[in-house]
Amino acid sequence: MSKPQWGILCKTLVPINLHPRFDSEMADEGLYGMVVKILEEKEDNWYYVETHYNYYGYVHGSNMIIDDERAKVWNERANKIVFHSTADVLSEASFKGYVKKMLTRGASVIVTGNEKDNWTEVELADGTTGWIRSAFLRDKKTTWDRNNEEQIRKDLVDTAMLYLGTQYRWGGKSPLGIDCSGLCSISYLLNGIIIYRDAQLKEEYMRRITFEEIKPGDLLFFPGHVAMYIGNGKFIHSSSSVNGVRINSLNPEDEDYREDLAKDIREIGTVF
Repeated sequence: MSKPQWGILCKTLVPINLHPRFDSEMADEGLYGMVVKILEEKEDNWYYVETHYNYYGYVHGSNMIIDDERAKVWNERANKIVFHSTADVLSEASFKGYVKKMLTRGASVIVTGNEKDNWTEVELADGTTGWIRSAFLRDKKTTWDRNNEEQIRKDLVDTAMLYLGTQYRWGGKSPLGIDCSGLCSISYLLNGIIIYRDAQLKEEYMRRITFEEIKPGDLLFFPGHVAMYIGNGKFIHSSSSVNGVRINSLNPEDEDYREDLAKDIREIGTVF
């Protein structure tokens, strides 16, 4: 019997670690329902995995449903995501139901087709079902049209702005905590665009442009840091120095000017 090759992340948030240990630095954070490719099985139920956005790390088996057939079905049918910051999956179509699972923005679910009083029934990774507020769900985007540039740029900025005030978390990628590259990469990913997860410009995902060419949605790269340009000399970023996601300015006249960053822009990247 061949070894399983696919796993579905089945916890609200799943650490994707730099090393196969619980006390390891977190390289990335997996969201509920993400399907990962299992590359290697390690000791103590640890697995070396690859995400669908070409990032690698170690996930513990307790955080995955390891089942190739289930993963195939899930990839085909889990075409809705949670777009509200957090969403409870309840036992019934009522706030009086008990919480079966708490999901964050970006979590994937299967919609069963049953609806009731502004609630939608969803199927979870383990095959159980529950109810989510219908307004908290939207279609999962896995492709994008570069000819629709103006709308996509607006959507990228609008998505990043949803994380304003989120605490800083090294490796984080959710409304419960997020780092600089997590903010930028998830904002793109939720709009169907894959970019590199870390704070560096990789030419297979983005092309370099000059500051004169910059438009909203493009990324500013600093030493060990990345931010999204939102227009009018402003950018949104997640920074440990200010405890999380906020807006700053490249203009010295503005109160929120960040001189240290404005004077240390190394590269600017765009997907267009």
